[in-house]
Amino acid sequence: MAIFITGDTHGDFIRFRPALFPQQFHLTKEDYVIICGDFGGLWDNGPEDEYWLNWLEERPFTTLFVDGNHENFHLLAQIAPEPWQGGQIQRLRPSVLRLMRGQIYTLQGLTFFTMGGASSHDIAGGILNPDDPRFKETHRRLLLQGIPHRINGVTWWQEELPCQEEYETARENLERRGWAVDCVITHCAPTFLQKELTRGQYRPDALTEFLEEVFQRCRFQHWYFGHYHQHRMLGTHCTLLYEEIVPIRT
Repeated sequence: MAIFITGDTHGDFIRFRPALFPQQFHLTKEDYVIICGDFGGLWDNGPEDEYWLNWLEERPFTTLFVDGNHENFHLLAQIAPEPWQGGQIQRLRPSVLRLMRGQIYTLQGLTFFTMGGASSHDIAGGILNPDDPRFKETHRRLLLQGIPHRINGVTWWQEELPCQEEYETARENLERRGWAVDCVITHCAPTFLQKELTRGQYRPDALTEFLEEVFQRCRFQHWYFGHYHQHRMLGTHCTLLYEEIVPIRT
């Protein structure tokens, strides 16, 4: 039995090709590869989504992911949750599963607390509303100037951050487990780690503050997260992941 984990994929799953991830030749659907947010495999329900979701389904392993800030939350909301391994999941394909916010799962004897979501920081040009009469003009100008921005309901959704109910679910589930799990899987980091990683450029928000609470209260063996497009060990118990695929259990 094996569990691997990696960082943001943004709809690009080339790293899981057998030539780049040969460990999969020894894996089965009882083995897992976890993506730490910004999965991006369900973006517009178009042919490319269909191709890559089917391609992931054909891999010998089961793909799991927490959501990031670059997900189409309106499409995800159309998938009914179902119970799985002690928590709630959404099933995009039989073996492509979203690990939902505030859940605790038991996989191969290890417990995993999951809390997806993050604030988008690539929005210097703002979040544009397609219904705005000046939308096309503003969008064109920002593109020409190379200023990053997002479009509400097209490339940005307010559900990128958890709602109050999701925080409450997370606390209730952690309380039931005595605030003790083996692994924490998130997309962004607790406030203090985010500040260290970005030298204060990313502002704290409700989610990073909640994750700071989890960091202080929860007993865990290791915390894995993505979002910051680096690969770094932070101390002995936290790993920031990007394109590397690393083992949790082999």
